[in-house]
Amino acid sequence: MTSAQDTGHASVLLDEALAALNVRPEGVYVDATFGRGGHSRAILQRLGPSGRLLALDRDPQAVAQARTWNDARFVIAHVPFSELAAQAKAQGMNQVDGVLFDLGVSSPQIDTPERGFSFRHDAPLDMRMDTSRGMSAAEWLSAVPEAELAQVVRDYGEERFAKSVAKAVVAARAEQPIATTGQLARIVAGAVRTRERGQDPATRTFQAIRIYVNRELDEIAEALPQAVDLLCPGGRLAVISFHSLEDRMVKRFMRGEAKGEDLPKEIPVLAGQLKTGRLRLVGRSIKASDQEVARNPRSRSAVLRVAERTLADYPEAA
Repeated sequence: MTSAQDTGHASVLLDEALAALNVRPEGVYVDATFGRGGHSRAILQRLGPSGRLLALDRDPQAVAQARTWNDARFVIAHVPFSELAAQAKAQGMNQVDGVLFDLGVSSPQIDTPERGFSFRHDAPLDMRMDTSRGMSAAEWLSAVPEAELAQVVRDYGEERFAKSVAKAVVAARAEQPIATTGQLARIVAGAVRTRERGQDPATRTFQAIRIYVNRELDEIAEALPQAVDLLCPGGRLAVISFHSLEDRMVKRFMRGEAKGEDLPKEIPVLAGQLKTGRLRLVGRSIKASDQEVARNPRSRSAVLRVAERTLADYPEAA
């Protein structure tokens, strides 16, 4: 049994994710986003003595907590999930029975003011998921060209006032460095003319900068194909996303992998001669229940998508 203690952090769609993975006692699994360990803890509770779980996280605080766990079946790696394949290989996991992604920023990161993810506290403007490397949001904002900033805010935040936000940021930094979340939130509030009811004017800009600084969408694009390559036939890929950009990427990827080859026009090829998809979609997308949303309002936007590895292009099936 794992010695992990309950941290009080509520893992979103916990039961649904476990059902999606279809955890077998002797299975081998990857939790690509350890966070505070809620999903990993539940997976370990369902594994037998021969089961194994590899967890990944780039947040030093999450990794430090995971390293306090005393369980021979469990190992944690301090890496982004774009290094999934390399880490699995290092652990001798040539194939696995399931991979779980819980995308986006975690609640502990948001709730820790000094991490700089939230505009609800005036704190250093950091936003890095891995505080041991890379450029902070403040450093990036100090030098990014106005046009590039506008594009990031528009593309990653879906902010219709992106040009106004970028212009205001560049003007403000000419007066003094933008070093705190409070400063940035006030600048954005002055540039965003209207906002949806109940949403802070800074919400979309903060999301955009966070996604850019952490290469979040690039990480997803790099990791999902690696996960499919690792899965054994019948293995499950389960992905929880929290905003439309993530979910759109996951949806398109899974559908693309499930589609297989298109029948070429005007060429006499039988459908049976075409390659079938490497994934089979499992059910419809799953959202948090009303009860879960009442307990944990942050689960409101969560979407779980599930797919299963087929025999297509699998080396041992040849």
